[in-house]
Amino acid sequence: MAITFPAARSRTLPSDQDASGRTLGAEEIAAVSAALRSGTLTSTKGTFVAQLESRFASMLGVKHAFACASGTAAIHCAIAAIDPNPGDEIITTPITDMGALTPILYQGAIPVFADVDPLTCNVTPASIAERISSRTKAIIVTHLFGNPCDIDGIVAVANAAGIPVIEDCAQAFLAASDGNFVGTVGKIGCFSLQQGKHITTGEGGLVVTNDDDLARRIYLFINKAWGYGDPNPDHYFLALNYRISELCGSVACAQLDKLPTAVARRRMLAELLNARLSTVEGLVTPVVREGALHSYWKYCVRLAEPLPVDAVVEVAKLLRERGIVSAPRYIVKPAFMCDIFQKRKTFGTSGFPFTLATPEALDYRLERYPGTVEGLERLLVVPWNDRYNEDDVDYVGDALISAVASVGLKRAS
Repeated sequence: MAITFPAARSRTLPSDQDASGRTLGAEEIAAVSAALRSGTLTSTKGTFVAQLESRFASMLGVKHAFACASGTAAIHCAIAAIDPNPGDEIITTPITDMGALTPILYQGAIPVFADVDPLTCNVTPASIAERISSRTKAIIVTHLFGNPCDIDGIVAVANAAGIPVIEDCAQAFLAASDGNFVGTVGKIGCFSLQQGKHITTGEGGLVVTNDDDLARRIYLFINKAWGYGDPNPDHYFLALNYRISELCGSVACAQLDKLPTAVARRRMLAELLNARLSTVEGLVTPVVREGALHSYWKYCVRLAEPLPVDAVVEVAKLLRERGIVSAPRYIVKPAFMCDIFQKRKTFGTSGFPFTLATPEALDYRLERYPGTVEGLERLLVVPWNDRYNEDDVDYVGDALISAVASVGLKRAS
């Protein structure tokens, strides 16, 4: 007998790619209007970006915050502040957006990939410790999907080796670990304001630190290393223009007011879905470390036994039929399997900076990454949004339960 997907009501979910899933409204329009009326759209002379930086620093309880052009720019600024020499190594994760990796290469350093915990897809203190070498200059930790790593454990490992930690919090606004906001535990924290993040300016980023010397380097790197306000300013080192405009700053100021409520709502809705799915065979709801507070950029489930490994693709297909566009396996393959690493496609035909790497740093054999392989192969990333209502959550829950049951029955028959 053929198995068919159970009939269900049709529903269009709010999407963070348009107004249905964003909190953009009258406040942002008023702020942009004010910026335009001022006639000053550069952040070097305006007030909105400065307000954003001051308010975000206050929200997180840090000394310094700087706005920049994107989440990728934020990572680049952090790495530039650490100032690696060509060939230095920076430990990172193989489950992340490429925008968090290419800045390492642009600064002439070598990404060295640590394995991850398959249940959270986050790097761990132990996996990082295994990759530390005499060349390690920094560690970049990604709080994937808004689920905090064991950042205190990682910082302890890093401090013992005298290595700074950069936190990639692009997906983790107001996530917390043991009472501290992520981004404030390591030396530098990086955030993204891209279209699909907790708050947005379309593109944009934020960098935070409590270290005065690193703050100076970050500020300069955003501004072509020009010492604005210095007695005898100059372009002190090689750097870019990573500033954002006052238009983006004005939108971000209005969005920042809405951030705590948006994150709280995402958590509340996720708790409802967690309870709904907690007893479903074959589904594992998000695993959050004790003492951590998830901010639910996305809602991620794992498809466990008795479902087969390839069930994520079938479940995603069934969800799509209900208008729920999920991402099986997230990035599909570890980042180091992409051409940029496998074929060393960087600067012309030079292969730089891979030409400076040790053989071990370029050892991308999958057997070195069992947690990464296991983590990706059963991962299903479900869209999530603070504009959902409880009916939307019920709809997503019904669809997941039905899809898992349908795939399970099909495989058993």
